[in-house]
Amino acid sequence: MKKDKGSLFVISAPSGAGKTTLCQKLSSILPDLQHSVSYTTRPVRTGEVNNRDYTFVSGKVFRNMTDKGDFIEWAKVHGHLYGTSRKRLEEMLRKGISVILDIDTQGARQIRKKYDGGVYIFILPPSLEVLKERLNRRMSNSKQEIEERLRRAVEEIKDYKKYDYVIINDIFEDALEQLKSIVFLEKVRTKNIDPLWIKENFFRLG
Repeated sequence: MKKDKGSLFVISAPSGAGKTTLCQKLSSILPDLQHSVSYTTRPVRTGEVNNRDYTFVSGKVFRNMTDKGDFIEWAKVHGHLYGTSRKRLEEMLRKGISVILDIDTQGARQIRKKYDGGVYIFILPPSLEVLKERLNRRMSNSKQEIEERLRRAVEEIKDYKKYDYVIINDIFEDALEQLKSIVFLEKVRTKNIDPLWIKENFFRLG
């Protein structure tokens, strides 16, 4: 029996701010934290692996899953569909596993309505100029795509006050340490201590 319950960490950021890299790195070094893999209809990028970075599906498969209510949240972002599997998420939390979920602000709004008790973290780039430089380094992004993502970034950043924490991803190692500290802090909050663990270890008479 685990002494702490599984927690849900919802991470949002403008495209290019580095949220996915932060989430994947953190889940690789913390054994009790898993990165939730979203479904998407967008093409695979160089270096990405199916079911590790995303579960890549066709538009038809995605729409069928939407019709069946398989997603706890889904959204259309930059012309592609993204969604979080309700079954995957609930199974991990039921097992006491903490889940880190990187989704856009649309998805985060849906999660707030359907799940009570999540921890919401917003990742910011140091500036819009730095964000543009990072997007320019992505060979897969055209000039038009970059301008569209920058416009969307300005709108998404307006939502930062709706989140519990804000991390500025300037130096990756520093941002990672801040994210790790938030996860550790949440694990020891009273509300996240399993009452059954307390009962078994402190109130059971021999």
